[in-house]
Amino acid sequence: MELRYTPEEIAFRKEVRNFFQSSLPADIRRKQMLGQRLSKQDIVTWHRILNKKGWVCPLWPVEYGGTGWDAAHYFIFREEMHLAYAPDPLGFNTNLVGPVICRFGTDEQKQWFLPRIRNIDIWFCQGFSEPGSGSDLASLKTRAERDGDHYVVNGQKLWTSNGHNADWMFALVRTDPNAKKQKGITYLLIDMKSPGLEVRPVITPVSYTHLTLPTNREV
Repeated sequence: MELRYTPEEIAFRKEVRNFFQSSLPADIRRKQMLGQRLSKQDIVTWHRILNKKGWVCPLWPVEYGGTGWDAAHYFIFREEMHLAYAPDPLGFNTNLVGPVICRFGTDEQKQWFLPRIRNIDIWFCQGFSEPGSGSDLASLKTRAERDGDHYVVNGQKLWTSNGHNADWMFALVRTDPNAKKQKGITYLLIDMKSPGLEVRPVITPVSYTHLTLPTNREV
């Protein structure tokens, strides 16, 4: 087995490294290096830079904006990304909802959603967990009932990371309450501006520890 990089792969690494060095904004790189939280605008800015380059969703099918890289090229890309302190693009868009639409969406859904997902013109959040149904998604209680061309959704979602930033949610909802609890669940895309939808913050208390040290002892 030959474990060395080919000349083409070495040239590709140089291309990727040069791109990160020249295209990653210095303020975003610094925040990443210091472990600071990125703002929504930081994420949008970098996501769109990657999309303009054609590298924002490398694992998607080529016909929907993927790169067609093999495993070696993708590994090089990811390794150089981390070495450059470049943040990942918005994973909800590129890793969770986009591939589902690529595989299962209608042609109309693909044409409308995929370009907007790639360019983060719409920001998705994940609506899986609920009060009393954390990782046990089979116990979710949020229901969706078909009403003509629409679904009427009733329920709550919890721990919806970046829900306050989102334009759309991909949610798991129960569409068949009579089915076995692991079945009868539908993956639904919900506009966060839908009538009756309310976003509330989860405010957690901050715990402070008061520590008194003896003044006559080295620490």
